[in-house]
Parts: sequence; structure tokens; C-alpha cells
Amino acid sequence: MKALIHSYLFAAFALLLPTWAVAVDLPTPEAPKIEAGGYLLLDFQSGNVLAQFNADERMEPASLTKIMTAYVVFNELSEGNLKLDDEVLVSEKAWRTSGSKMFIEVGKRIRVEDLIQGMIIQSGNDASVALAEHIAGSEMTFAELMNAQAKRLGMIHSHFTNAPGLPNPNHYSTPRDIAILATALIRDFPQYYRWYSQAEFTYNGIKQQNRNRLLSQDPSVDGVKTGFTDAAGYCLVSSAKRDGQRMIAVVMKTPNPTVRARDSLALLNYGFRFFETHVLFPAQKPLETLRIWKGSMKALPVGSATDVAVTIPRGRYDQLTTRLEKPAELFAPVAAGEAIGEIVIALGEQDIKRIPLVALQEVTLGGIWRRMIDTVLRWFQ
Repeated sequence: MKALIHSYLFAAFALLLPTWAVAVDLPTPEAPKIEAGGYLLLDFQSGNVLAQFNADERMEPASLTKIMTAYVVFNELSEGNLKLDDEVLVSEKAWRTSGSKMFIEVGKRIRVEDLIQGMIIQSGNDASVALAEHIAGSEMTFAELMNAQAKRLGMIHSHFTNAPGLPNPNHYSTPRDIAILATALIRDFPQYYRWYSQAEFTYNGIKQQNRNRLLSQDPSVDGVKTGFTDAAGYCLVSSAKRDGQRMIAVVMKTPNPTVRARDSLALLNYGFRFFETHVLFPAQKPLETLRIWKGSMKALPVGSATDVAVTIPRGRYDQLTTRLEKPAELFAPVAAGEAIGEIVIALGEQDIKRIPLVALQEVTLGGIWRRMIDTVLRWFQ
């Protein structure tokens, strides 16, 4: 009885303590079980991968291909080579393209903006081919543009042969590459990303719903694209933003539309529940000033060329530390943006991220007198 009373007293006392006095650093649970051939979850801002399975395995992307088709189209718009009001003449090939359709008609002229919505919201294979032919002259030439962009973005395990994502032995990608692509599309073309959250689109009197079920199930979801063929299974790239944090999930080769939606949402919820993202310092912010010898200047500010963000398990922000790994001596000339070391971010005792430490301005070679003075000064170091 006395022991029981003591246990009650201890429990009551613990309730009166501040939360920091009884907090326990619990491990982050494993990601939920996903019924997919491959998947990947990452934080958009930091790029940190939070869960993955078969992320580098070659798979058929089906209509996820249209994310790359859209990326090329958006790039043409941004460079001024294409306008939303431009009219596209529909070829017989585009009209006859099999699979999901926007229901365009051969010989008709259709605005680029309508075709984009038909491709994104209605997943129109016909719209994809019409845009490809208008931009590059032929779908084959357009595929070369797709592969060039894939290479530039670092999608090293992808190759595209057509604009809609129709099956072809040489048409493939991976969950990781698709996540890289989705990240780039949201980052590079925010002005066009809005179409991915559009619930429906009507063309030629035919209204079609966006195939992404998550748009109606979770208000934080605003994209991105579904895909399906018999060989590819049911695929989905989803993205959601909650309290300023954005997650991107890719699931490929799921057995049915219900599973791909359910498991995608499970991944997104896991990321938001158990991880937090912090921008440690912005791009071009001087983190330190280094002595540089024999240059037109004596001091060189160094930092990161891009924003430095990191995603960590919730509640562990106070365990983050950073350090600069830099050369013992630094000599001119140094170009602006030149990497001269690394920024290392650690969580507790473990290094979790390395970012190039770059020169934030150019330092040219100093004159003869400056070089002579610095030579003498170094003797006395």
C-alpha cells in the first residue's frame, strides 16, 4: 500500500513539473507501410529525403511524364518562345493519340492555355502531343528537349520517348527522378503551378475532373499528377503545404486508385507530423570573412550560394550545429561563387548535410607591391 501511495504521489508531482523537466527524446517512428513498387517522400525546401523504397529502380512513369512535358512548355513560355494565347493547329497524329483525352479535333486551332489545362487537369494525351508538335515540330524532337532538361536537372535514371507517357521500352524514370522533377517544376514555375490544384476543366462541352483525389480529400494538397498504364500501375505525385512547410510524395506501381491516394496521404501526413524544416541562413549571407593573400583585397566574405535549409525530427532544433571547413590559407585570384570549402551541418554528433562554402565576391590578383608585402607578412605568421 505504501509503495502504491508513493507511485501516485510521484505521478502527481510529475504533472506539476514543467514539460522540459520530464521530456524524453523519443526516436522518430518508421514511415508507414506503403503498398507500392517504389516511393519517395521529401521536403521541398531542404530537399531532404524522409522516406524511400526502391527510389532508384527503373519504372514506367505513365502520365507522370506530363510533368516533364509541362516543364518544357513552361520553360518555353518563360523564355518568350511561346505565349498562352498562341493557337495550335491540331494534327491528325495528336487527334488519334490513344489513352486519356481532352477531345480536341483534327484541323482545329486551340489556345496554348487551353491545351495546358487539358494536359494537366484532364491528363489529355492528345493535348500533350499537340503541344509537343507545336513547340518542336515533331514529338520525337520534343522528346529530345525533355531528355535535355532531365539531364540538366540531374535525373540520371530517366529517358523519355514521347510527351504523354505511353508505354515504350526506352521510356522510363524512377521515384527519385520524378521527385527531382516535381521539385523543379514547383520551384521554377510557381506562376503556372496553380493549374495543378484546379478541380475540373471543360473543353468542347465536356467537363472532366482532376484525377488527383487528394485535392478533394485534403485542403493542403495542391498537386501534382496521376498516372496509369497496365505496366506502370497506378502512380501519383502529390504535394501539400502546411504552415509554410511543403512536402512532395511520389508513389509508383500501386494496385489501384484508392491505394495510391491513401498511401500518398499517409506519406505526406508522416512527413508533416514527425519532421520540421528550418532555414539556417539565406543565400549570399556572409558567414565569415577569410584572410586572402596576394589579392586586390585582404578580406573575402564567404557563405552559401543558395538558401541553406535542413529538415530534422521534430523537437531537435537545439541539437543543430554548423561549422565551416575551410582552407588553412587562401590565395588570389578567386572568382565569385567559387567553392573553397564546405558548410557542415550536424545533428547531435552526426553530420547530416554538407553544402559548398563559396566566395561571395571576386578577388583579383593584387599588384606587385601587394604581392610582395603579403609574401613578407606570411614569413612572420
